[in-house]
Formats: sequence, C-alpha cells, structure tokens
Amino acid sequence: MSHPEVQGVVILARNGDRTECYQHPITQKPGYTQSTPLGEVQAHQLGSYLRNLYLDSSSPSYIRGIHSDLVDLTEVHVRVKVGGEGASVFDSATALLQGLFPPNPANRITLANETTIVAPLNGYQYIPVETVEPSNDRSLEPWTDCPAFEKHVQDVQNSAEFKEAERKAQPFFSSLRDFVFGREISMENMYNIWDFVNSELIHNRTYAHRLPPTFIEQARGYANMRENAIFSDKMMGGIGNIASRTALSSILKALQRIAFNGDPLQLMVIETTYQPFISFFHQTGVVDSHPELGAIPDFGSALAIELRRAPPPDARDFLRFKFRNGTHEDFQTIHVFKHHEDIPLTEFIYRLENSVIDSNREWAQACSTRSTTGTTWFRGLPERTPTTGSTLADVTLGVFLALFVVCTMFFAGKAIRRRRTVRLRGPEDHLSTPASEVIVPLRQEKGRFPL
Repeated sequence: MSHPEVQGVVILARNGDRTECYQHPITQKPGYTQSTPLGEVQAHQLGSYLRNLYLDSSSPSYIRGIHSDLVDLTEVHVRVKVGGEGASVFDSATALLQGLFPPNPANRITLANETTIVAPLNGYQYIPVETVEPSNDRSLEPWTDCPAFEKHVQDVQNSAEFKEAERKAQPFFSSLRDFVFGREISMENMYNIWDFVNSELIHNRTYAHRLPPTFIEQARGYANMRENAIFSDKMMGGIGNIASRTALSSILKALQRIAFNGDPLQLMVIETTYQPFISFFHQTGVVDSHPELGAIPDFGSALAIELRRAPPPDARDFLRFKFRNGTHEDFQTIHVFKHHEDIPLTEFIYRLENSVIDSNREWAQACSTRSTTGTTWFRGLPERTPTTGSTLADVTLGVFLALFVVCTMFFAGKAIRRRRTVRLRGPEDHLSTPASEVIVPLRQEKGRFPL
C-alpha cells in the first residue's frame, strides 16, 4: 500500500564518537567520557542528512508543511539523555541540530530604532532541548539502579550458552592480552574490552599500527554477542527489553501528537546511546528478519519512524520504519511485527501497550525497587537499617523511640505556643490572644486577623 505523504517523523539517534567509556559489567553504570571532534562531525552529518531527507520540499519524504528555513519551535521537540555518556550525548544533540537547522541570515530582528540585528554566527538557530536525567526521569536510562535488570544480567552471564561462548573465545582472549594493558579479559567484560580497543584504534596511531588484522572484528563480535543477550528478552514485556520499553513511551506520545491535526508537533528527536536500539529491534520482532541488527549500532546511527497518512477515502495513519547504521549508509526500510509493509499506527500502539513503561512508578515496579529514582530516599544513609540482631529487642527499641519522638514534639509544641503569645500595649492584666490571632482596635470594634 502506498502512503506517500509524510505528516511527521520521530528520530532515535545515537551519539557520535567519544573517548573510552567503562561500564560496570553488572550494574551497567558508566564512567566518564567526552565527545570528540569526530563524534561532533558524525552527528552534524546525520543532522544534514535528515535535513535533506525531511526538510527539503523537493524530497519525496518531505514533512508536509514544516518550516524548514527558520525553525518553528512549536513543530520541533528534542529530548537528550544526560545520564551515562551524558556529555557526549548532549554535544551530539547540539551538532545534529546545527546540521538540521543551519545558521540562516534571515534569523534577524529589526529594533524600534530601525537597527537590524542578525543572530550570532550569521544567523545561528538556538533550539532548546529537554534534558532527561535518570534522577527524575527514567525514560532514557532505565537499566541502571534496577535490581531486576541486574539479576537479568547475572542470569545471562551464568547461562550455558554464555559460558560456552566464553570457552570458545579463550584462544582469542589469550592473543588479545598484550593489547589491553592489564584489563580483565572475559565475556562479562567484553563490552569494555571492545570499547577500549575500538577507541585506541581510532585515536591512537601507534596502537592502530600494532593491532593485528581481524582483532577489532573479533572483539566487536563478542561484544555484540554480550550486549545483544543482555539488552533483549524472549518476552516483549521482559526486563531485558527495558531500554526500549521506556523509550517507547516518548515515541508513542510523539506519534499521537503528530497524528492529531490540532497539535503543531511534526518532528521529535531523541538523542541517546546504543541500548534502546537493540531492545527495540527485539521487542518489535525486527531481528527475526534482520538478525544483523541484534548488535551495537555504530556511532551516529539513527532510527526514523515516519507517520504517513493514507490517501482518501482511507483516513488512517501508518508508520514506516527506517534504520541507518552509522554515517556511511542511507536509510533502509525495516518492518516490525512481521509486517511486510507500513503498519497502522493504531495496531502498533495496540501491540505495544501492555509492555510500554509510562512512568517512574511503573519503572520501579518493573525493576522490583521501591524508589522511583533508583537511589535511596535519603542519600548518604545505608540502604539497610542497622538492627540489634534480636527481633524482640528491635520491636521494643522501635516502640520506645516512637514514644520519645511523640513526647518531644508535644512539649516542643507547647513551648512554641507560649513563645508566640502576643501581648498588646497596656496593663499586664489584659488577656493575650491565641497564637493565631491578634486583637487590634478598628473603628472602636474588635477585628480578628490571622497571622
């Protein structure tokens, strides 16, 4: 079925190249990293590519009616993950927007004194972004501080298949030892090994000249095997798919807004890291027909979800999915849920509605944690409450402390009320008012004013 008219697009983009970033093998908490000029160029190239595809009126995928020269901020919304790899992701979002909406001399204003002012850098367009921090919004980094996901990681790494893969990899691990400088070589740590080797290969000329052929491909292959197993699940709503289950909440809301004629939104950009891509391809069944997508996407990769409207008399909205791995390929159309054509928006929502996580509360339930931020409510305090080792003693101590607190609050309250008593000027035998009222003369009547 042909749906030539693009009403809007949601873009899921991966950050560009960065320095090495260590991730804990179990908790997946990342270390420090920063973007590189190469990564910023990759993100800028992606932005320019998207501009030519969706903002050029001569393109067959042009978003109908969108303002392409000067950005209309009601038509564009940008969300940026600022948890793990935060600096790199934020810089990539900035570079992508520079390519998507480049400087335009028409970005100017004429003042009351008839002076014309052009924005800096010959009309640079400043586009605000919504930063998504895991401390208050789990939609773009749900896998950290998640006990259920940590258990999933341990289960994967203790599985027979994982142990067998590690056994077969031992000859390669032995050969690689001289090129990782003391880092632990194991399947559990394979992502970090590959990330180090890849980073050195790109940025260190001496290292690149020494690394034997095929080593980077083998390291990438084992890293893909591990990450694909960890960020996937046999069940659509399984904990292994949590990276896409939360990201899809933003995606579905954006698609519904684009489909509603009364909402001006036409383009949503979500800048993030690699994890949601793997989970999305598993959750929607894309890996069944494209098994090569069960892997870490390259820097600067992007998934485009186009909302297309059917021609009359069919008034339904359809979705077309396109993926671009890295910055050296064009978008390739992929199909979700074993469809061989565009899928109706209503069907896509229906298939996912029971697996999508829409709030921090739902995230906490899925992660088997009581905290909606993933951290203890009182930072700095231990997660376990100290005990005496005796249940009876603990209960007695608890009751005593509760009575002590109540009594303290009671006597403190009485003392505060006595101190707040207000006395008017005059003889000492005048009655004082209650702490919440003051009596003042007003036209020879008594008026009461709350404090």
